Amino acid sequence: MKYTLFFKEALPEDYHLLGGKGASLASMTTANLPVPQGFCVTTNAYATFLESGKITDIIIEKVNNIDCSNVAELDLASEEIRQIILQKALPDDVEASIKTSYRVLCEMAGMNNDLPVAVRSSATAEDLPDASFAGQQDTYLWVVGEAEVLENVRKCWASLYTSRAINYRKNQEIIESEVLMCVVIQKMVNARTAGVAMTLNPTNGDRSKIVIDASWGLGEAVVSGEVTPDNFMVDKIMLQVLKSDIQHKHIEHIPDRANRCVVTKEIEGARASQPSLSETEVKEICRMAKIIEKHYKCPQDIEWAIDFDLPEGQNFTLLQSRPETVWTQKKVETGAIKMGMEGILNTLMNPISSKK
Repeated sequence: MKYTLFFKEALPEDYHLLGGKGASLASMTTANLPVPQGFCVTTNAYATFLESGKITDIIIEKVNNIDCSNVAELDLASEEIRQIILQKALPDDVEASIKTSYRVLCEMAGMNNDLPVAVRSSATAEDLPDASFAGQQDTYLWVVGEAEVLENVRKCWASLYTSRAINYRKNQEIIESEVLMCVVIQKMVNARTAGVAMTLNPTNGDRSKIVIDASWGLGEAVVSGEVTPDNFMVDKIMLQVLKSDIQHKHIEHIPDRANRCVVTKEIEGARASQPSLSETEVKEICRMAKIIEKHYKCPQDIEWAIDFDLPEGQNFTLLQSRPETVWTQKKVETGAIKMGMEGILNTLMNPISSKK
């Protein structure tokens, strides 16, 4: 039973144990892309935790009986389920596997069992083409030490049952027993700049463009909408920057090493209005985005960071890549409509053959 798997060790046949985010990180690591080192606490660990605590049936029954139109009832049931998960002890073999893998990760990074890591949720259904779980489960940053890692793994599992997540799955008619949670444990990036890149223009679906949003510090300020990020539009073929829209970025999320946490800091002076990426960095992000799109053979929505702790030219890191869904789904819908119309036209134009 595989309770933990390092990105570099995971084989394609293991990817179903890693959830959307974990499988993507493992796949990119195998392709020698610049992914920070890490491992996954697999869905086997989560399933074993539920079974050993005899709480699977309790959780499913509670979820199935929720009336999501009653917000108070939904919130109460959500809190009850999460408390059940947070209060149950981990099975000894699951806990031992997580501790061992964290120690190995610390050694790989040259740290003495106190490596800061990101603890990130990775649900098995989060990147389905017709459903988006993005942002529904929790991520915890700058987590240090075995005890904190174990606690935050349990918190990620519990976040599968927030009110929002439960309501979303019910609306999507996703079978509760089929959704499992992997947790990604990944070396923390000390981001100077971070953001997202899309290998098409999100406003019109133009695949000849790459669009980048970037801001100072960790990427949470961008994905949460706390700042209006710098925006760059680039020609995908020539890597020519077609448009740069530089914004006033008033805050950044940065690590507080002394207190082992991430803090929000006001950006003072001219730096707030300066570009968060150089033109060389914009082109490097685009170059890597093209490689990722080719790797996955479809348009991608990519999270990235420029690491303060790495030398220039080697400081670009990949944090996640998922398939772009909005324009891809529209293309599928348009194709289905077109095929339907062609069938109708063929029937009208060939009434005899259509009756055979």
